[in-house]
Amino acid sequence: QVQLEESGGGWVQPGGSLRLSCAVSGRRFDVTGMGWYRQTPGSARDVVARIFGSDETNYKISYTDSVKGRFTISRDRAKNELYLQMDNLKPEDTAVYYCNGGGPKGFWGQGTQVTVSS
Repeated sequence: QVQLEESGGGWVQPGGSLRLSCAVSGRRFDVTGMGWYRQTPGSARDVVARIFGSDETNYKISYTDSVKGRFTISRDRAKNELYLQMDNLKPEDTAVYYCNGGGPKGFWGQGTQVTVSS
C-alpha cells in the first residue's frame, strides 16, 4: 500500500518560515518524480515544486514562478522523504499543501494547511 504523509504545516506571520515534510512508504518515485502542490478553496490544485531523477548527482528541480528564490524542495532518498523549505512566506502562500508522487495521476497525501497572516 502506497502512503504519503505530510507534516509541518501551521500558522506563520508574513516573512516567516515553515518546513514541510512528506514520509513515503510502499513505493519509490525517483524516476517519475515527487512534488508539492497547493490548493485554495474554489481553485485548482497547482504545482509548487517538483524533483525527479534517480541519480544523486543528476536530478531536476522545477518551481512555479511565484515561489522561486523563497522555497526549496529537497529529498532524502535513504529515508524516502520529501521536504519543502518555505522562507519569506507571504499571505498569498496560504493554502493546503499536498505531497505528490508520480505526477497528477499518481499518489497524494492528505494535505497540510499553511496559513500566512498577521
